[in-house]
Amino acid sequence: MDSTGYIPPKVWTWDKNGPQFSNNRPTAGATHEKALPVGMQPLQLYSLGTPNGQKVAIMLEELLALGHKGAEYDAWLIRIAEGDQFGSGFVEINPNSKIPALVDRSGTKPIRVFESGSILLYLAQKFDALLPKDPAARTEAMNWLFWQMGSAPYVGGGFGHFYAYATAKIPYAIDRFTMEVKRQLDVLERRLSENAYLAGDEYSIADIAVLPWYAGLLKGWIYDAAEFLSAPDYPHMLRWADSILVRPAVRRGRMVNRLSGPLSEQLRERHGADDFQSRTQDKLELPTE
Repeated sequence: MDSTGYIPPKVWTWDKNGPQFSNNRPTAGATHEKALPVGMQPLQLYSLGTPNGQKVAIMLEELLALGHKGAEYDAWLIRIAEGDQFGSGFVEINPNSKIPALVDRSGTKPIRVFESGSILLYLAQKFDALLPKDPAARTEAMNWLFWQMGSAPYVGGGFGHFYAYATAKIPYAIDRFTMEVKRQLDVLERRLSENAYLAGDEYSIADIAVLPWYAGLLKGWIYDAAEFLSAPDYPHMLRWADSILVRPAVRRGRMVNRLSGPLSEQLRERHGADDFQSRTQDKLELPTE
């Protein structure tokens, strides 16, 4: 379709036979009845190993590494390409039908938490961890957490969609969002040229929030765009990313609910720490001839 000749109608209507975007539609609510499974752990995570999903799994693994046993969790796979996020059980937790979503069942009444930034902050406050105690550093961590939440739609919904997924490569759209993504990378590069971590000297939920998206861009994990974005132009970001990616909790968190990459790095469901050794996809799938 030649986008240069497109004239928007006075009133937009949904073409049900047109392009589909992860089963999305212009209305909210459940499309089908489907209860969610519930495991034995105090926290129930319903997610997928996308950048937003990785944030919460990394956070939970970091909390467990710090000795917070109450952070044990079941991680259930939500296949967004199959519309799991529109099941009635998931919509009850997140009316916006986006992963990740969390239910805290450790108390007398379950507490639902949705939006990845909200989940990170909820867990940081619940366990008093990964959020600086110093008021200035704490505020700085919050600054960058909310910066990421507001910036990521340009990376995923904008750049990622038009560069990697759109059926037509539209120069205007790609250039528009590439410029914004590179500006964001420069914002981070300048901050990390003067600080070990985003909040200063202390690793925090701000780094956990930013890492999967922006390290993913520079390492080529999302959209295969590292060369296109000229990743070597951001040496301080690469240093920061490398220093975090070697953390065992980060490596584990990136495996949870994952459907891509080496089978040995896909733990599609997680119900206990031993699953990383016994239930990765390479151990569950039978070898093929």
